[in-house]
Amino acid sequence: MILLDGKNVAKERNLALKENIETYTKTHREPQLAIILIGDNPASISYVTGKGKACKLVGIKHILHHLEDTVTEDEVASLIENLNQDDSIDGILLQLPIPKHLNDSKLIDMISRDKDADGFHVVNQGYLYQKKPTIYPATPKGIISLLEHYNIQISSKHAVIVGRSNIVGFPVARLLMDRGATITVCHRQTKDLSYHTKQADIIIASAGTPLLIKKEMVKEGAIVVDVGVNRLEGKLVGDVCFDEVKEVASYLSPVPGGVGPMTINALLENTFELYLKHIKV
Repeated sequence: MILLDGKNVAKERNLALKENIETYTKTHREPQLAIILIGDNPASISYVTGKGKACKLVGIKHILHHLEDTVTEDEVASLIENLNQDDSIDGILLQLPIPKHLNDSKLIDMISRDKDADGFHVVNQGYLYQKKPTIYPATPKGIISLLEHYNIQISSKHAVIVGRSNIVGFPVARLLMDRGATITVCHRQTKDLSYHTKQADIIIASAGTPLLIKKEMVKEGAIVVDVGVNRLEGKLVGDVCFDEVKEVASYLSPVPGGVGPMTINALLENTFELYLKHIKV
């Protein structure tokens, strides 16, 4: 079994991105990312801290807007509008989840699609589904970059995606299909999940259910990408039983250290892509 080492792959890509940014900042301003964090969810704070460190590493300025969880939707909307109008801001990220009294879809779609660093805007996702140039959602983009780094052939493979969210499941299905894979998307209403996963050449586990994918659900030699991030008995675990599945998989991503760092790298690359449009290179 070969480990899909997202931590090291992301490190390599971030260093290459840093060199790219340094080339442009000799004659242009620095790229800048605005992060909106609402409330004090410990996981969200941890994610935002990691994103901030990564920004600093590659040379992207970042500004954190940390709002109380009692903030009104109008106040968040006003902040987003101000950031949309600020020409020094290249990317805007609304850290999810947000408090339930706020409408995340509405607020995400208020972010200018030209500053949508996470690739969640409805228009950017529409462009993705129509195979038009756009900003790709960060986690699916990171998954594809990870597979490509290991020269894993996607064309003609049967890929089974477990999970149908607009953040991971649907967009990664589209990206895999664009690269020639045959797609099956499973979810909590799917009958006999293991019937589908046992046929897969590539499994993308993104259901948000700890240790869902067991050894007996994976065929010999399958490529397994674990997107899950779950707390179980004080430990961070994925959607895949790593110790079991490593006995049958040909490639397997760990949690932590797999898809997570690749997601942050994709976010930084997206911000740089938006920056290049804004400075009109």
